[in-house]
Amino acid sequence: MLTTLRRSLLIVVLACVTPSFALDRDALLDQANMLLLPRERTLPQFELVDQDGQPFNSASLQGRWHILFFGFTACPDICPTTLSDMRRLFSQLPADVREQLQLVLISADPARDTPQQLKTYLSYYRAGFVGLTGEMDQLQKLSRALGLPFVPASETQGDYSVSHSGNLALVAPNGSLRGHIRAPLKLDGLKEMLPQVLQSEY
Repeated sequence: MLTTLRRSLLIVVLACVTPSFALDRDALLDQANMLLLPRERTLPQFELVDQDGQPFNSASLQGRWHILFFGFTACPDICPTTLSDMRRLFSQLPADVREQLQLVLISADPARDTPQQLKTYLSYYRAGFVGLTGEMDQLQKLSRALGLPFVPASETQGDYSVSHSGNLALVAPNGSLRGHIRAPLKLDGLKEMLPQVLQSEY
């Protein structure tokens, strides 16, 4: 009889606690402006090059969490703001969390963004960020898979701009898309939520 009573009490306690935990997690995700997918999404094979001219493909995303976004080095506002904000965020994360994360800027403007241009641009931030560029078909394939759209420039001469998403994609150590960090970035919420996501998801 006592065992049955204990089981009943445990069921009642779990019924009360679990929804509360889910609500707390959802609230934290909202405060971080993060969206986690209900199921991870496999990314297609792609072939790009990094700022050192080295190959970077789907296998390069294995073994570490990656935060990816599309932009371009001549971007006047969204990209420098995002990079500055992410540098600030990374500097505030615990060292063990920071070591698990790699930020990647993927060029939406390969006509101007050579590996050397990306390397020079990212060196201003001194944060170990990675830059990728490559053929337009490969960039668009990855863009679609990550849910980070951009519109290629119709004219690549002179002073032109490129329309692109301000959101970032969160890719897990197995190379699958796990969610998005939406613009505008909420650094205080991300500082609290990112370590929890990294620890709980894998």
